Amino acid sequence: MDIHVEWQGGLKFSGESLFGLPISTDASLQAGGNEDGYKPTELLFFALAGCTGMDVVLISKKMRQEIKGLKIKVTADQREEQPKAFTKAHIEYIVTGAGLDQSKLEQAIKLSEEKYCSVGATLSGLVRITHTLTMVEG
Repeated sequence: MDIHVEWQGGLKFSGESLFGLPISTDASLQAGGNEDGYKPTELLFFALAGCTGMDVVLISKKMRQEIKGLKIKVTADQREEQPKAFTKAHIEYIVTGAGLDQSKLEQAIKLSEEKYCSVGATLSGLVRITHTLTMVEG
């Protein structure tokens, strides 16, 4: 994997992905930025949510679970002292569908966490990751 970013002044960096999609990072006003992009720490957890979400959708499909919607919320705790490393992350999966089997969805989540999600695997040795599953009939 190769990415690149270029400094845009202040604390802002812009870059693009392999697919040519643009992305910008910046810091909060409080930290000296202009809030003109994602905080790099936000991108870390966007990556975790996207990675596990793709896994859950693909695995659930193989298990013949007809997911109509999937929302993933990630909350994370950081140390107070520098470096403000993350210590815990909680993933909340909110799955919508008709006649879904909770045990199959839990199995899909477990497979993502333990076998497939490279972002989660990278973080798991450093951050305690937990999850909950909420099912919505629809």
